[in-house]
Amino acid sequence: MANSSLIHEFRAYGAWRAALCQRIDAYRRWLTGNDLGDAQADLRLQQLVERLAEDRLVVAFVAEHLNGKSELINAIFFADGSRPLLPPIAAGTPTRTICPTELLYDRGKPPRIELLPIETRATRASSTEFKRFPEEWRVIPLDTQSADTMLRAYTHVNQTKRVPAEDARRYGLWHPGASGDSAPSGDGTVEVPCWRHAVINFPHPLLEQGLVILDTPGLNNIGADLELTLSTLPNAHAVLLVAAADAGITSGDLALWREQIVPRRGRFAVLNKIDGLWDDLGSDAQTGVGIAEQIDDCSRLLELDAARVFPVSAQRGLLAKISGDDALLARSGLPQLEHALATELIPARHEIMGALVRAEIQNMTNATRSRLEARRRNVLDQLQKLEYLRGKNRSMIGVMMQKVGSEKESFARELASYQALRGVLSAHTDRMYTHLGMDALSDDWRRASEEMRRSIFTPGVRSAMTRFFRNVRTGLEHSAEQVAEISTLMAAMYRKFSDEHGLRLTAPPPFSMLRYLKEIDRLEKTYQRRFNTLVAMLTTEKLTLMQKFFETLASQVKRCYGYANREADLWLQAIMAPMDTQVREHQMQLRRRLESIKRIHQATDTLEDRIEELLAVERGVRSQLDALEKRCTTLEEALEFRAVPLAQAA
Repeated sequence: MANSSLIHEFRAYGAWRAALCQRIDAYRRWLTGNDLGDAQADLRLQQLVERLAEDRLVVAFVAEHLNGKSELINAIFFADGSRPLLPPIAAGTPTRTICPTELLYDRGKPPRIELLPIETRATRASSTEFKRFPEEWRVIPLDTQSADTMLRAYTHVNQTKRVPAEDARRYGLWHPGASGDSAPSGDGTVEVPCWRHAVINFPHPLLEQGLVILDTPGLNNIGADLELTLSTLPNAHAVLLVAAADAGITSGDLALWREQIVPRRGRFAVLNKIDGLWDDLGSDAQTGVGIAEQIDDCSRLLELDAARVFPVSAQRGLLAKISGDDALLARSGLPQLEHALATELIPARHEIMGALVRAEIQNMTNATRSRLEARRRNVLDQLQKLEYLRGKNRSMIGVMMQKVGSEKESFARELASYQALRGVLSAHTDRMYTHLGMDALSDDWRRASEEMRRSIFTPGVRSAMTRFFRNVRTGLEHSAEQVAEISTLMAAMYRKFSDEHGLRLTAPPPFSMLRYLKEIDRLEKTYQRRFNTLVAMLTTEKLTLMQKFFETLASQVKRCYGYANREADLWLQAIMAPMDTQVREHQMQLRRRLESIKRIHQATDTLEDRIEELLAVERGVRSQLDALEKRCTTLEEALEFRAVPLAQAA
């Protein structure tokens, strides 16, 4: 049986990234070999390769318990026989996911399961932050060659235990007045998951190429895991809401969809277990009508295009893939879902990564081209002046030497001006980082937390959180003002050196804080929705939950600031590197010109020898320019994503 369109497209995307990494690395080595690179350019290209190699595509699955979520994951991704199936399916028994579980592959680690203890929920740190501290995680080795051993290891993920109700309250997993499964037993204990988060490092070909599958807890657990709803799900490239076809969209499904799943590209609804309707509804025609009605209801309730609602039977689809039954696979509805994921996810991810790489490569190749063109112009200028000296006396050569010396001194004065402008630029940069700095954010975070702890009434809590978001937004806006000042300053500096010294410099690349401001807006809207929900609760418990919610929310703001800082660092490197490189190049050429004329004047070199030497240099530079254009063409070709048709790949 041929690979599904999704698996085929994902493998093609992985091959595209690998080929592009090779081309970029070859370009980096060419720069070094031709004395056109420097430490900063080398670092930027290495970072670009690492970013491509480490790119990940996150697909999240959310559902009520026992809606066949794990079965759907296996049917889509792990039914090709290249690796053992995940233990829950291999065991033939349904399991429920009770903590967020990531399926991925990190080559730097052996196959294993990493488990973060539930006790860490009592701290302010997010599970993402805990990933920097491996000693906090329990590690269970995975023997990928033994299905039984893997099953035993996997059972750790869904372990539960009973803890005192007060501990469960500190973890945010219970509150006074809770009923049902969350109610304390006779001994005053509450059942909670043993683990806050699980990471399964599994060497499957798709995971090796950057696929990350997020298997989430049931909807009730999702509501308790603030990090999952604030960050993980909104940032996933695809989110599949899995509902039971016979029950349709429940109130829990609807609440999650409206409150937690951010409407954007890559959002789908799956009506699983349609095989239960095959017999119940009689004929195929009646079955088709019944399924169509469920699709319409789902589309209407979720306010989602019906084309993004997929009726499937994960169980039958998995069986069909394993047995090679094409007719059963088609009836399961799985190929249509896989095709939708393939045609939306992969092209969208390629568009984002391709634009990022293209912008960085063009910036660097333009700088290299400008440097070579400046070098060639300088050589041609020297040739013209030396050819003019043919037949002239020594005094004329002395005059030219004085002229070049004066030009060198003039440029030295301009360099002093350049350094002064660098000082002004540095001041703007410092102010930008002051507003964007983690220290200022931590101060705002601490003040808001203290205000919330002192408040016993809702208005005080609301005021503290509103002030926190206002300060965060103000910091980003002030940073954006400094970015604009830096851009204006650099553009003026580029023009000055271009007009007065012939340096060919393209306009500085743009940078905007808009995406980070939008992320803060999203987080604030999430806070407002959750705040209104918590207001209805009892006062003491409300304040405790609000503080926990705020800490989780603030950690996501911190993450946003971290991204903004890294992007600002890269942007500053990108705008300064071309200028610094061309200034050094111009200095070097002036020094060489002066030394060349000095040698001719002192009769240590003949005029003809020097002209021949410069002609050879000009040919070499022209050859480098030709080679650069070929490299640019090769890189541009590599940036195009061309998947082999599925029929040819089968």
